[in-house]
Amino acid sequence: MRDPAELYEVHLGPESVPRGLDLVAGVPGFADAGGAVSQFTEFLLGEFEHRTVVRFDNDELLDWRSRRPIMTFDGTRMSGYRPASLAVHLLEDELGTPFLLLSGYEPDLQWERFAAAMLRIVEDYGVARTTWVHAIAMPVPHTRSLGVTVSGNRHELTDALSIWRPRTEFPATALHLVEYRLQEIDHPTAGFVILVPHYLGETVYPAAAVTALESITAATGLLFPTDSLREAGREFAAKIDEQLDGNAELAKLIATLEERHDSYVEDNPLPSPLTESDGSVPTADRIADELQQFLASRRAGDDEGPAD
Repeated sequence: MRDPAELYEVHLGPESVPRGLDLVAGVPGFADAGGAVSQFTEFLLGEFEHRTVVRFDNDELLDWRSRRPIMTFDGTRMSGYRPASLAVHLLEDELGTPFLLLSGYEPDLQWERFAAAMLRIVEDYGVARTTWVHAIAMPVPHTRSLGVTVSGNRHELTDALSIWRPRTEFPATALHLVEYRLQEIDHPTAGFVILVPHYLGETVYPAAAVTALESITAATGLLFPTDSLREAGREFAAKIDEQLDGNAELAKLIATLEERHDSYVEDNPLPSPLTESDGSVPTADRIADELQQFLASRRAGDDEGPAD
């Protein structure tokens, strides 16, 4: 393997960054249900001042044809170019506690070398713990608090917070591989998978971002101002409730998801919130279709703005 350090350019050397910081990561993989990871990283980078520590080389990690950069055409010439970015930044939380944040795209290429590069960064910068977030769609109701599945070697977190603990095979993300490699060197690491209602998986669901931030707080003690996201979440939930109030059939389907969820939480014999008692995977496509159409119509109405 070629030197992993050649995958990134150093902007702030280890001598310029306090040692013993938490590394927080959010990189959308094959799924970003509810836009949880995208909202999470956009919130942190938008809310707090940050400096780039290292930036990864797009030509080494990116499939440009699958992630074409944005260009600006200004009449007769190309006047702007906005490529994708994958970088580690230095931030401070609400109380001024510094931490590192990995954000950007998921690498298309050289995953093993990327994982080795992340281990090099963890070592060079003396990272104390690594925590990352991911989100998948699950047949759970939006009327209950979002649950998480926790992986890694921090047993105080997996024991206390992980509500779904299957033994399964799944398509991995790049950060799953990073977590696996970090565990091999006994570096404290935890991955939070946010379980988003599957009928809201294609929406921008503010509650998912709040859960991502709360998960990071639980793992690191870092504090974030989430009032704006919580208010957006309340407005989002009110729109859904408005739709349910006028549709008894949809309300009944949501109630079925609530019953299944509550039975699982109360240690009912059901094996997981994913399955019926016969092992089949429940669907709520009509919920998804009707709610998404409703939310799309509301967004379209909002975009039109008030009449003059």
